[in-house]
Amino acid sequence: MKRITFLATELFLLFVMLPLGLAIEYPIWIKGSLLLIGFIYVLYILVKVEGISFKIKKEIDWKAFKKRLVITGVVVIAVTTCYVWFTDAAALFYVPRTNLPLFVMILLVYTFLSVWPQEIIYRTFFFKRYEELFRSKSLFIFVNAILFSLAHLFFRNTLVIVLTFIGGLIFGFTYLKFRSTALVSIEHALYGNWLFTVGMGQMLAFPGMEPI
Repeated sequence: MKRITFLATELFLLFVMLPLGLAIEYPIWIKGSLLLIGFIYVLYILVKVEGISFKIKKEIDWKAFKKRLVITGVVVIAVTTCYVWFTDAAALFYVPRTNLPLFVMILLVYTFLSVWPQEIIYRTFFFKRYEELFRSKSLFIFVNAILFSLAHLFFRNTLVIVLTFIGGLIFGFTYLKFRSTALVSIEHALYGNWLFTVGMGQMLAFPGMEPI
């Protein structure tokens, strides 16, 4: 009972209070410090308490993963391309068309400094640490998606919240199916980078992502 209470409190502090705090106006250095402390805590718990290894597993079903990427990817590409085309056609593929070096830099920064930490925290840590709190896997994934979208509340953009909730559902399902940080990070990076490519990066606050 004490362990359950501790885990529930930990979840609330890390995945509710911290993200809500980031949406409040106060000095950026404090926000950065809190994020760093939280990430160090997550890594410590994963390695020292949960015994997680970040090595890529040998028994991964790459064929099933690639099939999933193709099916989901086609839907993501079609929906987002149509959305940009009908809402702001000038933004379609704007950055790769007009500033290729910036585009490449953004993809690299996003992949390694945003995607990987997010997947460590919201999939590897969350699903390893809190699975015993949920009897239903569907509810587990749903709660994870809600909290993942909550982490993006500081953008103050409804579409970002919707997209990250949908992404949270997709990534949660992928992680539970394959139990691989590498695979879910690849999927997250591909879909996220596609948003920058197709012309939706401006709502994620990246510089130079929209037409002037």
